[in-house]
Amino acid sequence: MSRLRNLLLAAFSFAALSTGAASAEVVGKVGVDWIGNDIIVEAVSDPDVKGVTCHVTYFDRSLIDRFKNGNWFEDPSNNSIACRQTGPIEIGNVDLSKDGSEVFRQGMSLIWKTLVVNRIYDKTNDTLIYLAHSRELTDGSAKMSISTIPLYGQSVVWKNGKPQ
Repeated sequence: MSRLRNLLLAAFSFAALSTGAASAEVVGKVGVDWIGNDIIVEAVSDPDVKGVTCHVTYFDRSLIDRFKNGNWFEDPSNNSIACRQTGPIEIGNVDLSKDGSEVFRQGMSLIWKTLVVNRIYDKTNDTLIYLAHSRELTDGSAKMSISTIPLYGQSVVWKNGKPQ
């Protein structure tokens, strides 16, 4: 049983530490209290949709806060997202299913919690939806944020042709 537990732990550790297809750049860091807790702002470019940038925020707990409150290995699930057109939009091979696809992933704990950004295409309203949420191995979180990019009336290039 110990060997199985170690294998599972190694697999979860690898999954938590690996990142999604997009990489993020820290563009802001705002201190919120005297013990060193910060709000981090990252810019994430969608790897399959050129011309779209999302700004994701999340809470980064300080070492002092971790000592004070315990819960050593994770940050809160609070996050927010805002996405905007930042150049000509060119859409590559995107998943058109209702689940969409994962654009970005970043570990928020040693093993169990991950901040995820999913992209969903709303064909009826010709809109890209970006959903930021926390994925937890054992307990899901109801904390989420969305941002949309309307494509109606835009000069959008679809590499594989616009979905009909």
